Amino acid sequence: MNPATTEFLRQRFCEYYKKTVLVPPPSLVQREWGFVLFNAGSTDTRMRRHIGFSDRGEMECYINNLIPQHAYYSTAYYEKPDAGTMADKGWCGADLIFDLDADHIVRGPYDQMLARVKEETEKLLVMLIEELGIDRKSIALVFSGGRGYHVHVRDLAFRGWGSSERRELIDYVCGIGIDPAAMLTGKTVPSAGWQNRYRKALLDYLRWIGSQPAEEAMTYLTAIEGIGKDSAALFLEKRDEIISDIEHRPTAMILRNRVLGILVSQQEGRFRERLLATAALADEPVTTDTKRLIRMPTSLHGGSGMRVQSLELRELPGFDPLTDAVVFGTRDVKVDARFPLKMPMLGSTYELQKGINTVPEAVAVFLCCRGMAEIA
Repeated sequence: MNPATTEFLRQRFCEYYKKTVLVPPPSLVQREWGFVLFNAGSTDTRMRRHIGFSDRGEMECYINNLIPQHAYYSTAYYEKPDAGTMADKGWCGADLIFDLDADHIVRGPYDQMLARVKEETEKLLVMLIEELGIDRKSIALVFSGGRGYHVHVRDLAFRGWGSSERRELIDYVCGIGIDPAAMLTGKTVPSAGWQNRYRKALLDYLRWIGSQPAEEAMTYLTAIEGIGKDSAALFLEKRDEIISDIEHRPTAMILRNRVLGILVSQQEGRFRERLLATAALADEPVTTDTKRLIRMPTSLHGGSGMRVQSLELRELPGFDPLTDAVVFGTRDVKVDARFPLKMPMLGSTYELQKGINTVPEAVAVFLCCRGMAEIA
């Protein structure tokens, strides 16, 4: 990012912070704060952290004077949040956090990535509320301002959890460490949960195999390590019987079929894809980290120029980040695009050629923040 682009962005961010109402997190005085500043011409990102505020006014004054590129606060609560070392802070607990980032889920055009990560967020909220019984009133939902969503659970029951307890919960959400024998043991019950999801995914997978021409099914099975022609042929003969047993007489004994055991134990492949499609693909390290810094709602994301936006749970289905989290206007700005691109924003799609283009200010801010263009 060249100096002119850095100054353009800093001025736009300054305008935003001077007119917006910043909303601090609960228990402001127990949070550690961190900020990344605009640094023209530098590729070295350094965070100014170990900062604490005594009240909202001090926080607002600091941010308005600093004009950060990124603003973060700790998910943890501390006795001395401004202490210079983590050991001296006095950890008092932490919010339970889930981070859903499209970068970890799918690649493609930005608007398509945002649509997909919204689906994962909706799946996560259903799991937390309907399966795990978490009170929806204790859940705070935030659009990250970039490529995903943050889910904050501020129930006191979770605040004291360590990394191991949080690991068990994120493993459940992501479908990690599933035991096939446990999933196929017991009667089918009409409720949400991994047992039902697993059986449905397995039945869909077995029916897909059966829908293939015989020769293609054999080719598919024998291409998997450990499955020979005789085993594959016998499995295909017994496929309908296996499906019937899973539907009506589920038991771990079904896995005594050698080919089925190999299919469900694969860490990649078509069955695993079906299974993961029913999980909520949250970022595991974020949930297990009890001292994480996370973006401040109402701040601006320095990698997009969009607002880190708090949402009511009921608002998520209709929320469009490329309209609802855009804070800059439509006045013309000239940018020098690094390559040809299409950018959807504010209800339109802007097609840019490599070189000088005139675009709305909101698009210019986004492209410059992402390093896709410089101010002309």
